[in-house]
Amino acid sequence: MSDTTTRPDDLEAAIAENPAAVAEFVERLDAVNELLDVLALGEGALTDEMVVELSGTAATLAESADGLATEETVALAEAVGGNGEELADAMETLLALQRSGTLDELAEVAAVASLLTAALDDEMVRSLAGTGSALGEIADTAAEDDTRDGLQTVLSGVGAAEGSDPEPVGPVGLVRQIRDPEVQYGLGYVFAIARAIGKGQAESD
Repeated sequence: MSDTTTRPDDLEAAIAENPAAVAEFVERLDAVNELLDVLALGEGALTDEMVVELSGTAATLAESADGLATEETVALAEAVGGNGEELADAMETLLALQRSGTLDELAEVAAVASLLTAALDDEMVRSLAGTGSALGEIADTAAEDDTRDGLQTVLSGVGAAEGSDPEPVGPVGLVRQIRDPEVQYGLGYVFAIARAIGKGQAESD
């Protein structure tokens, strides 16, 4: 027999030196044997139908996991993870709106707006689109430097006239006012506006 073979005397000596460790090992070995016995009993109690059902459930879970592991779901998970605090704040806001009843009111307003949108016919849509386009053109014109400066000049003049407490002017007063250089400049400005308006009207006709 080779030197590597454990002799009974050596085994007895090892047990004598470490009786506590050997006892603990035996207890664990008994527990493992009992667990294996329980698993064997459970396996024997499973019917063919139960095995098929468990197999189907496992397959369904695997398919669900494959379906969830898409680029879209991964991107969604990353977005949620990167904006966790903002999403938490948004959820708290929604919950507050829900508790106060405001969320239901907003839903009702949205429903009414949807009904109104559905009720619009083509002609009404074109009319609204034309109005929006016209308003956009007016806004663009008002944003021009010359137009803005001119409106500011007119409005400033209106404000100054309102604050000066003007009096009625008769024919003699009119002649006297026309001699005033400031009045002459103002009349020239008014005539320039009238000329520009007339030119625009003539071109549109």
